[in-house]
Amino acid sequence: MAEELVFYTNPMSRGRIVRWMLEETGCAYRTEILGFGKEMKSPGYLAVNPMGKVPAILHRGTVVTEGAAICAYLADAFPEAGLAPAPGDARRGPYYRWMFFAAGPVEAALSNKAFGFEVPTDKQRAVGYGSVEDVMNALEYAVSQSEYIAGDRFTAADVYVGSQIGWGMMFGTLEKRPAYEAYWQRIGNRPAAIRAREIDDALVPPKA
Repeated sequence: MAEELVFYTNPMSRGRIVRWMLEETGCAYRTEILGFGKEMKSPGYLAVNPMGKVPAILHRGTVVTEGAAICAYLADAFPEAGLAPAPGDARRGPYYRWMFFAAGPVEAALSNKAFGFEVPTDKQRAVGYGSVEDVMNALEYAVSQSEYIAGDRFTAADVYVGSQIGWGMMFGTLEKRPAYEAYWQRIGNRPAAIRAREIDDALVPPKA
């Protein structure tokens, strides 16, 4: 059906961010679980995402990939959920600013840190995120200015930024600063977040 929303994911991937976002919108969707390796690199799925990665969605004939882009798209596609400031609203600035900060500098800095790569001090100006410490300080600033990223209302930016913070603290790639912990306390136990975790946890294959 043209109106159907199809969600391509794996329960052990960044697709968990999109699952949370989908649950926040309350929209109906169908899930396609793809295994790492052959299934994600199959011709059929490469026609959806040439990167051969999840998550991705197909909605009304449009494919959207990349977690932050999907979150932003869904917020606009389902405005009744109230997950994005309206165009022209001043809160639209911090909403975009910090969502894409998390998708760019935060993602890159934490990935490099996890794999033990450190940008030499004399090369930091040439790297988008500069240093891990700069990124962590900016992220702390972002979650300390108001209750939520874009002010006094929860938005899709909180789904994306919050997921980075929650996972980072869980897996030890992000230090447990009080500001991060307080922010995660505010958003991590929302009903939609709990539902999303329960759905994905149930889809994780049992350990052999």
